[in-house]
Amino acid sequence: MLPRALTRDLQPCAALATETCTVHGVVQGVLRREDDPRPVANASSVRNRHLHEALSTFAEEAAWQLADERSAGAEIPFEVIDAGAGGRGTPLYCYRPLTAGFIDQRAGLIGQLPSYLPAVHALGSAGDLMPYLERRGLDEVPSAGHARAQGALRAFITRVFEDSSDFVLDRARLGQALIELEEALQEVPGGTEVLVALHGLVIESAQVALGDGLTLLRADACDDAPAEALRIVTAGRSPGVLAVLRWEQPPGDEEPLRHARVRLRRLLTALRLYDPAQVAFGAAAWTRTSAGPWHAVVLGVGAGRPLGECQVAAGQEDELRAFCSLVTRRTPKGGEIAWALHRLDLGCERAAPMDVLTDHLLALRALLEPEGPQSARLPGRVAALCAHPDGRIETAERVSRAVRLEQAHIAGRGSGEPDPPALVAEMSAHLRAILRDVLCGHLDPDVRRIADEILAAPITAPVDEDQPTLA
Repeated sequence: MLPRALTRDLQPCAALATETCTVHGVVQGVLRREDDPRPVANASSVRNRHLHEALSTFAEEAAWQLADERSAGAEIPFEVIDAGAGGRGTPLYCYRPLTAGFIDQRAGLIGQLPSYLPAVHALGSAGDLMPYLERRGLDEVPSAGHARAQGALRAFITRVFEDSSDFVLDRARLGQALIELEEALQEVPGGTEVLVALHGLVIESAQVALGDGLTLLRADACDDAPAEALRIVTAGRSPGVLAVLRWEQPPGDEEPLRHARVRLRRLLTALRLYDPAQVAFGAAAWTRTSAGPWHAVVLGVGAGRPLGECQVAAGQEDELRAFCSLVTRRTPKGGEIAWALHRLDLGCERAAPMDVLTDHLLALRALLEPEGPQSARLPGRVAALCAHPDGRIETAERVSRAVRLEQAHIAGRGSGEPDPPALVAEMSAHLRAILRDVLCGHLDPDVRRIADEILAAPITAPVDEDQPTLA
């Protein structure tokens, strides 16, 4: 029987992967060709440059797709409207293309464009979309965040091509549509932002929208962050990353940072389960309300020293987004799993390797050794879950050595172990694998029972197909 907790390689959590799109050029966040002499309307008011880039790229790809549909013979319906009286009181009529219906009928095609998901995620992290949807006259506003972002994107692209029958992208109209969206987003009263440096994480894209107002921003592409925050995250070898959380502060909320601490702690836990780099937040954070000035605050969550770097390529963004969402939704509020997750975080924030080992062994005991350390059942159960049958003896021995190392550390004497850092890293990897499999649904939360069932099951030797058998 193969161990259940050997799913170290993450399985794809989303059906579509985000693809990197190349555009002709971006000036102040609005798509623009080098040979286009027309100015962009009020481009100086652009605040969220990443949102504008994502929407501009999507508008151009949608224009190509819709124009191809027209070229292939798809008819766009028209309505006749009264344009007023002409000369000698003669009524004038004109034809108005019903663009919205044409676009809605091709929502499936547009949803397959490479820039569609990045645009939806950028909108989902931009803030409260309700004022914009109300401005655009949407009859039914979706309650779910992802569905609301999709509705806002349809309303936006309909506005860009309003009254157009050939779907040639007018950049002046695109710029105006972007500004209208920006103005609607700024209408939200009490909007709060919290920003913190995230050490040990490297992202290829300028931003990764994780949904529900949470976004990862690369520091070298961020022009609206406090100077001190940018100085902190740009001090390393790779472009630093900022975690930004935006939400609408409810009336009477006297401690908005409490909401941010919970959300950011869950993000950090998910990132630590996703990769062994043990990412960490900076000691200081910054917050502001209603786009006012930034103020430094003590976040009090997840400060520490990262171990290595977690690198997220553009093609991994959907997997990371889905994994973080899954961990956030399935993290229990109490019990052994929640306690072990807390110990995982505490260990990742320790400076000394032996302190890391102590925390992570405590977490493993909470999951797998309720009888207590005197039962000495931890090594076998860890090996059952985290090793192949032919490697269980070696894995159990490594866990036993880690336990002896911990006991020697508690007693204040040297253990004589030649490679304690490697041993500590192994125990941390076992803990991460078990917790990740439980939260992803690959492993039942009663991991002790599963381990005992694996140990009790007979090990079947593999059949050698080349070996002759008796008839």
